[in-house]
Amino acid sequence: MIRTILLFLVFSVIGTQSQLVPPAKRDGFVYRPDHRVEPDTILIEAFFDPVCPDSRDAWSPLKQALEHYGSHVALLLHLLPLPYHDNAYVTSRALHIVNTLHANATFSLLEGFFKHQALFYNAQTQLLSRPEVVEKIVKLGVETLGNSYEHVLKSGFSDKKSDRATRVSFKYSASRGVYGTPTFYVNGFVLADAGSPLDLGGWRKIIDPLVKPHKEETEDKLIFFL
Repeated sequence: MIRTILLFLVFSVIGTQSQLVPPAKRDGFVYRPDHRVEPDTILIEAFFDPVCPDSRDAWSPLKQALEHYGSHVALLLHLLPLPYHDNAYVTSRALHIVNTLHANATFSLLEGFFKHQALFYNAQTQLLSRPEVVEKIVKLGVETLGNSYEHVLKSGFSDKKSDRATRVSFKYSASRGVYGTPTFYVNGFVLADAGSPLDLGGWRKIIDPLVKPHKEETEDKLIFFL
C-alpha cells in the first residue's frame, strides 16, 4: 500500500515536472569535492535514504569501488527520504545542513547515520516527538563531527533553506523516476535491481568495461607520440 502511494507521488511529480521551477543549485552531494571530474570520468549517481538498511549495506562496497577506480570514477549522491521511514526526512535534512558548512562532513554524518541507524528506526522513535528526534540527531552529529557542528545543526533545523533543499531532493528523485533506495545510475543510465545493494564484484562487472576503452585510448595516444 505504501509503495503504491509512493509510486503515485512519483508519477504525479513526473506528470507535473514541467511546472517545477529548477533550483538555483544542482541537487546532490559530490563525494571527494576536490576530485577533478574530466569529460571521460564515469559518473555514478546514487539515491540513498539515511535510515534505509539497503542504502547502508550498499555504501561500503560503493566506497570501495570509488577507491579502487580513483580518478576514473566520480560519485554524486542524491537523497530520497522514503515516507515509510519515519525519520528519513529529518535525517536527510541534517545532511543538507552540514553540507552548507563542509562538503566532506556530509559523508561523515551519512556514515554516522548508517552506523547508528537503529536509533532512528520507526519502532525506536515512535514515542518521541519531532524535537526529541532532532535532539538525537544533533547529539549524533556532535559525536561524529565535533562540537563546532552543534550550533550549525540546531540553527539549521530552524532555517527554511534546509527544508527547501530536502524537498528539492525528493522532487528531483521523483522526477528521475526513482521510488526505492538504493538506486544507481551510471553515466545517466539506471542500473537494474533498484533497492538492492551491489557488492564490489558487482561494481567491477559494471565499471571495468567502461574504464578499459579509456585506458586503451590513452595508450594509443602515448604510442602515437612515441
